[in-house]
Amino acid sequence: MEKRSMFKNKNGINYFVPFLLIATLYLLWGLAHGLLDVLNKHFQEVFDMSKAESGFVQFSVYIGYFVMALPAGWVMRKVGYKRGIITGLLIFALGALLFVPASFIHSPLPFFAALFILACGLCLIENGAHPCATGMGPEEFAAQRINIAAAFNGVGWIIGPLIGGLLIFGGDGSSMDLAKPYILVGIFVLLVCVVFAFTRIPEKEMEQDEVENAALEGTAEGSVWSHKHFKWALLAQFLYVGAQTGIGSYFVNYVLELDPMMSKQTAALMLSMGGMGLFFVGRLLSSLFMRWISPGRLLALFGAFGTICMALVILSMGKISLAALFLSFFFMSTMFPTIFALGVKGMGAETKRASSYLVMCIVGGAVFPIVMGLLGKTSMAAGFTLPLVAFAYITLFGVMNAFKKS
Repeated sequence: MEKRSMFKNKNGINYFVPFLLIATLYLLWGLAHGLLDVLNKHFQEVFDMSKAESGFVQFSVYIGYFVMALPAGWVMRKVGYKRGIITGLLIFALGALLFVPASFIHSPLPFFAALFILACGLCLIENGAHPCATGMGPEEFAAQRINIAAAFNGVGWIIGPLIGGLLIFGGDGSSMDLAKPYILVGIFVLLVCVVFAFTRIPEKEMEQDEVENAALEGTAEGSVWSHKHFKWALLAQFLYVGAQTGIGSYFVNYVLELDPMMSKQTAALMLSMGGMGLFFVGRLLSSLFMRWISPGRLLALFGAFGTICMALVILSMGKISLAALFLSFFFMSTMFPTIFALGVKGMGAETKRASSYLVMCIVGGAVFPIVMGLLGKTSMAAGFTLPLVAFAYITLFGVMNAFKKS
């Protein structure tokens, strides 16, 4: 029997080149989100904010996802993936460049507004990129493909804190420091937008594949709400994004509480090269592991280890807890793309609608940092109770899919 290609459908259409361009989009929003984790600590100092108040940095972004998710799904259905993504890139660049005028006003509100606009662009991009990544080839490889694309996202998560640590923490402490990395990001996004405009995305072929796959599985009938696995996926995605955002947001706070002698720049470097480095490695290996273990089982395994890591972080056991915090990034790595792939499986023509609802669940990132900041007011370790609960549920979601009848 001939071995099937991960990027070629049964009609011989090869999606590899457009897939690489889609993967570049994952890098872009990984970079944007990675910068947020550095902004959180800087806002506490520049604008004299508490931990909970600085959580509004993340809130401004993730509430943008919530507000824009359904309109973004409508845009994708009306104009298609390519035009929708280009629109998202332009809005993304606008939000990034608005950091320049915001830096002349000594108030966090203009920055929050810029982040909200930036997030609306990101939401459009993700509404197109995720179903493209899962749909560019045979369905049995969907989880592997989106994990490969998500590895590019991991690269962005490494670069974000690294650039932020150098340009923001390495500045003179003024609000203008906040604009420096976003100027670079805005220019890079515009360049990607130009490349995207001149590249063909085989949308009609992808949509036909989605309908045929759903028909073969007998899952094409009914609305998105008639699929039990999809409803489980919504909560899993909400909890995962909340957990990842909260852990990244308070990484620097937690590390500095464990070691008060450490500098902020060193902590940011640890987040970039250590935590996000493991996140990147985990995403690369996840796609490899899925050759031998089903996506559901891998998700359940990583969720269980993530839960254990959070328990050790809460106990504040010095180097052991610090190691557990680092390892949690490795076990988080496969969660978002695998939950997404399992959630939209068998949706057929409803894939775009299902994608918009799953992207809406990114609003978890708006909720967790604020609640974690309140819980960790006296000791940041207490705030990590929320990610522990999230990983426990994700473990159950993975188990449900691991033993689901095909």
